[in-house]
Amino acid sequence: MENCHENAMFLREGLERTGRFEIVSKEIGVPLVAFSLKDNSRHDEFEIAEMLRSYGWIVPAYTMPADAQHITVLRVVIREDFSRTLAERLVLDVTKVLHELDNLPVRLHAKSTAVVEEAGEGGSGRVNGTFLKKTEIETQREITTYWKKFVANKKKNNKNTIC
Repeated sequence: MENCHENAMFLREGLERTGRFEIVSKEIGVPLVAFSLKDNSRHDEFEIAEMLRSYGWIVPAYTMPADAQHITVLRVVIREDFSRTLAERLVLDVTKVLHELDNLPVRLHAKSTAVVEEAGEGGSGRVNGTFLKKTEIETQREITTYWKKFVANKKKNNKNTIC
């Protein structure tokens, strides 16, 4: 049990060193680390959990119960077979995921919410007081153009780092 606690403390410290997380679990008791993003305006805990799956991790993200629903956490339970090496790897993979998320556009639902709030009801734009609604094909073209630029920039950056 002492080994579990030490690995939980190592994981906790590694996550704190990123400067991006607030640790919400206690240091004593069950060996687990629950943490949430300090700033989730660009990306959220659910996106981190999803991307960690590509590295082989299953780190659940969930909202807290009633009266604390605005808080979302990721949780790692430290079991007996969770070694220091695994803790180091998890911190490294979380750091990679944060870097990948930083290079992605703001999550789509946050963008669309902002656009709808800006534009008014129905996702339309206002021109001279009149609402103009985008067609589905216009929206698809806009998204496609954005992603083409994003991929082209990603390829360009990868070519520069391979040298």
